[in-house]
Amino acid sequence: MSALIRPARLRLGVNIDHVATIRNARGGDHPDPVRAAGIVAGAGGDGITAHLREDRRHIRDDDLARIQAATGLPLNLEMAATEEMLEIALHHRPHAACIVPERREERTTEGGLDAAGLHDQLAPIVARLTDAGIRVSLFIAPDPRQIEAAIRLGAPVVELHTGEYAHATGEAQVAELRRIADMAALAARNGIEPHAGHGLTYDNVQPVAAIPQVAELNIGHFLIGEAIFVGLEASVGRMRELMDLAR
Repeated sequence: MSALIRPARLRLGVNIDHVATIRNARGGDHPDPVRAAGIVAGAGGDGITAHLREDRRHIRDDDLARIQAATGLPLNLEMAATEEMLEIALHHRPHAACIVPERREERTTEGGLDAAGLHDQLAPIVARLTDAGIRVSLFIAPDPRQIEAAIRLGAPVVELHTGEYAHATGEAQVAELRRIADMAALAARNGIEPHAGHGLTYDNVQPVAAIPQVAELNIGHFLIGEAIFVGLEASVGRMRELMDLAR
């Protein structure tokens, strides 16, 4: 009888931006996102995600090096497709760089990157990051046109935007989940590792976590918000438990 084959462990990347948001509301150094990174490492997190925005509204430049020095977890740097952010990424050499759309006036990342429409702008950035040994991810809507663009760009990873799924209900949510699953399968068939994230909570994470091709979930705002009530270790630990149960 063949041995039971277990699905690969689903990785959890924790976005610690909003620890820095609270710090920056008063200035100074507290609460320190580096301390949060250490707690994530001890609570079952597999990586740290940080978005260095143009306006530095939460993560600051010096946070990146401190996070890398303080924990052995891989750093996933979310970044806009600009020359400034490219140079910062090349300087810090994070494990991964996830290219996201960014508008100064938005409260959070809204929608996925138009990798198809921005091919000519993205191609040299993807190439330079790849040449530096940084694993490139594109944060895209679960759409075949965007998967095809990722293939043309040679991106090894896509992160599927789950915001539409997270905010939908009933049959609309079922349809969005099917779209995510279909695009995760399409990416995997073409040699691209699918990740997913945005708007995921205890209540909606398990159907996405159960998609077998998805290798990683990146979750931030909900976990930091929940940590206000139960602590960061407990909030990350509960999410880790729900993800493992889904697999």
